[in-house]
Amino acid sequence: MVAAIAVFMLVVGLVMGGYYGLTQLPDWLAARRLDRRLREVSLTHDPLTGPKTILTEQKLGPLPAIDKALGGANSSLAKLIEQSGVVTTPSAVMVISLLAAILMCVVGLIVLRRPIFAMMLALAGGVVPVLWLRHKRTARMKRFEEQFPDALDLLSRALRAGHAFQTAMGMVADELPVPVGIEFKKAFEQQNFGLPVREVLDLMAERVPLLDVKFFVTAVTIQRETGGNLAEILDNLAHVVRERFKILRQVRVHTAHGRFTGYVLLALPAALAVALMFINPDHMKLLFTERMGQQMIGGAIVMQSIGYVWIRKIVKIEV
Repeated sequence: MVAAIAVFMLVVGLVMGGYYGLTQLPDWLAARRLDRRLREVSLTHDPLTGPKTILTEQKLGPLPAIDKALGGANSSLAKLIEQSGVVTTPSAVMVISLLAAILMCVVGLIVLRRPIFAMMLALAGGVVPVLWLRHKRTARMKRFEEQFPDALDLLSRALRAGHAFQTAMGMVADELPVPVGIEFKKAFEQQNFGLPVREVLDLMAERVPLLDVKFFVTAVTIQRETGGNLAEILDNLAHVVRERFKILRQVRVHTAHGRFTGYVLLALPAALAVALMFINPDHMKLLFTERMGQQMIGGAIVMQSIGYVWIRKIVKIEV
């Protein structure tokens, strides 16, 4: 009876959510894109000091109270969303996490019929959206690292051609693709509307927490305070970044065997379990029906996860 009620509520929730998404989501996304574009070029005024900085507060999502409770644009989740490049809000992520946790909990109660496994599945479902955002951030940062030397070269050529540094940033924003182009575009528009260049660069380093960007910000800041040939500095920095990439790829080649071993060791038990379910299903059924078998499955998952993390720590070499 409880399972039937849970399935009914799940189906009703999916139908209502799908209807709401089809009818309301396109208009909400269009309004959000327009608001985000206006927010990037808008000014905010401090009541004591007057115009000071560019507005960076995020638009509130479906649950504004949660966005405010988390700290708005200064929260760690909001920064993760901004760095990942995903158009969403902290409250939307929390709602999705909650729905995923409820869905996985219902599935665990129906299929496994064990509260402890249902709780584990609910925890895994609630963490998945954050892990997906972290994956998107990692992929975006990798693309930025690959495109960053080209941005430095373009800045150097523009400076040698006689353009100002601010104009050179606008050229990078127009010429290079996402994500380098959009980050330099934000910086260009911020300084174009009155924000000091030093603060603009600091905000860029905060949005893109990479060592190369910190080097770039430090080099430009020191050059503007002490003088020097900025074009030559940027050429040297681009050369250093490319050489570091070359060393990093060589390290990945040498550690490929260890990473492949980790993947094989992680996938082997699951693949063997699937094969045994076809070969001898009665034998494998004991793992899911008996309490000791369920404990063995839980212990195997924990040990496999620890082993995979351990292997990744061994083969991960910082350059």
